[in-house]
Amino acid sequence: MQSDDVIWSVIGHDFCSYKVKTATQNFCRNEYNVTGLCTRQSCPLANSRYATVREKEGVLYLYMKTIERAHTPAKMWETIKLSKDYSKALEQIDKELKYWPNFTIHKCKQRVTKITQYLIKMRRIKLRQEPTLVGVKKKLDRREATRERKALSAAHLEKSIEKELIERLKSKAYGDAPLNVNESVWQAILDGEKKGKEKVVGTELDMEDEETDEEEEEEEMEEDWDAEGGEFVSDFSGDEDGELDDDLSDLEDLMEEGPGGDESEDDQSDEGNNSSPEDQPPSKIVLGKRKAKPTAKAPPRKKLDRPGRRGPRVEVEIEREVESIPLTRSALANW
Repeated sequence: MQSDDVIWSVIGHDFCSYKVKTATQNFCRNEYNVTGLCTRQSCPLANSRYATVREKEGVLYLYMKTIERAHTPAKMWETIKLSKDYSKALEQIDKELKYWPNFTIHKCKQRVTKITQYLIKMRRIKLRQEPTLVGVKKKLDRREATRERKALSAAHLEKSIEKELIERLKSKAYGDAPLNVNESVWQAILDGEKKGKEKVVGTELDMEDEETDEEEEEEEMEEDWDAEGGEFVSDFSGDEDGELDDDLSDLEDLMEEGPGGDESEDDQSDEGNNSSPEDQPPSKIVLGKRKAKPTAKAPPRKKLDRPGRRGPRVEVEIEREVESIPLTRSALANW
């Protein structure tokens, strides 16, 4: 026969597997304990008549134990499902525990209140959109990083080996028709060499075409310039140097002849007009600004039918001033 006092004298003072001792108070870890404290009234093992409230998947149940079912431990606890409405759940507790001690009734109602409060709080937390925390697996990340590094180094090695073999095939280190070489690879190398040669030939042809186009443009510009009557005159030439010396000698002769020289020049000019143009002596050059001699025109060239871009019209005029010789007093008097 079960004796509650004997059980409490053993587990209350000596040893109990559910007891947790602290400096201030002892707690009970039994799942059927209504308060969670290790006391005579709240101990589910030392009370043959006991009631508590438990929650399973958001549903509240009232558990009751009586002395009549003590001989069948599998059917010792009677379960009653409580309503989700808080007030109705309290009414059910009052109805089922009508003749039970007030301590048990009060603790069961207190437990129902506490459980309903944390269930409401759980529903509110689920409705919130809070960020989900994801654990960081450092060991796995480190392992994956090392694998990627090794795979990358192996790929670089394979590429370098492949590049070296292709270079050897291009340089014909194994002959014109090497053995144990895939035909597709060898054909690709030959096609690449042909394309490279075609590119080189194409670039040379393009350069030649550009040179011929430039020469044609220059020829067209010269033809346009000749047609318009333009002339190019150089700044210095051997003829001009000789003419300058002749001019200086003529100037000295004039200074020595004096005023009589002009009359003789007039007579000579009249005689020269009567005489034929072939017998006329070369005319003397007057000091001052000189004009360039007209150069012989080149024969006109036939314009090419090729369409080209005409250059801009350019006119060049070059004038040269001869340095004047300082005159003496006698020269000024005879001037």
